[in-house]
Amino acid sequence: MSSANHLGQLLLTGIPSFELDSATAERLKKLQPGGYILFGRNIQSAEQLRKLCDDLRSVSEIEPIITIDQEGGRVSRTRYIGQRLTAEELKRAETDAAFRFRHIGQEPPNAQALRDKGDANLIKQHGLLTGRILNLFGINLDLCPVLDISYDDQADNSLKGRCYGTNTQQVVDNAGVFNRAMRSQGVLSCAKHFPGYGPAECDPHEFLPIITKTREELEREEILPYRALMPELDSVMICHANYRAFDPHNERWPASLSHNIVQKLLRDQLGFEGLAMTDDLDMGAILNEVTFEQAIQEAVKAGNDMVMICHRLEMVEQAKLHLEALPDTVVYDALIRLEKTKKKLARPADFSLDKFAEINEAIWKLRVETLGADRAGILSVEDGKRSPVELY
Repeated sequence: MSSANHLGQLLLTGIPSFELDSATAERLKKLQPGGYILFGRNIQSAEQLRKLCDDLRSVSEIEPIITIDQEGGRVSRTRYIGQRLTAEELKRAETDAAFRFRHIGQEPPNAQALRDKGDANLIKQHGLLTGRILNLFGINLDLCPVLDISYDDQADNSLKGRCYGTNTQQVVDNAGVFNRAMRSQGVLSCAKHFPGYGPAECDPHEFLPIITKTREELEREEILPYRALMPELDSVMICHANYRAFDPHNERWPASLSHNIVQKLLRDQLGFEGLAMTDDLDMGAILNEVTFEQAIQEAVKAGNDMVMICHRLEMVEQAKLHLEALPDTVVYDALIRLEKTKKKLARPADFSLDKFAEINEAIWKLRVETLGADRAGILSVEDGKRSPVELY
């Protein structure tokens, strides 16, 4: 893969709408990004979502990564398929299965609910169903599982409900079950948020968290799930927090831009040879600290293979220009790892509404079994009050 001709492959971009208009399609053909990330704004119906994924493939010269945040609970991008429901419609959806199917994709239980239920088979079912429905839509990589440890389930750090454990072993056991089940259905995984947001005291969507744990504490806690599950991880997402133990002389430097964390820790020390990507570079923890040019160039120099820009296509085009200033050797190494990962991408299943209905109903049954009939009908609030991650 020629470095100069494939710089776009290092870009993971969001797209504006639920369809590719001619202007957007032309821009993407010129950019040739290596991957696309989908959000609620990109979803109207099951058939529409599959067509969008097929269209993204059609404008890509190299098979693209098509990814999404499909964790469960409030971070379930496919849970509303169709127009947003009114309060009256949501109430009807709680008891009317036919109405529920027509209007919304079922919301899987979140990691915390599955963790608290304490049944590994339910976590396995969650992984299997997540893999099946994403593969049906044409999505080939899920930004999941979360390997962060929850030290406080009420902490205001964007992680509420998203953690598989309150200690290291619980995270390893539960996230490992989910990860293996999902991957068995042809969907690659992405462990996040390396090295770990658990100790963070603020939301990186808004501000840069400062983590003051010692290196020994981090290796014993946050880093251990990555070490344990390393052979089963297709990709790792690097977070936007400053870790004083690894960057003591640069106290406002995010992990996602840190050579000490991505290259020296993740690659050299832990031996990770898979795909490393940044979290969204359009977050406050980045925008408040460095220039956009710095963010793009330093992320790849740090050892990341893909830079993620979720919400502004014009910034993705600008990012490609910034990549041109990087040394060929840096770009080449990233392209080789990306090419290796793409060889593992599975073909989407043949789409049918009957298959969607079958999987969708199984997700509902899993939700009921996990939460109980009364709680299952209460969907997660999506208002952004906890974190902007809910609204994307």
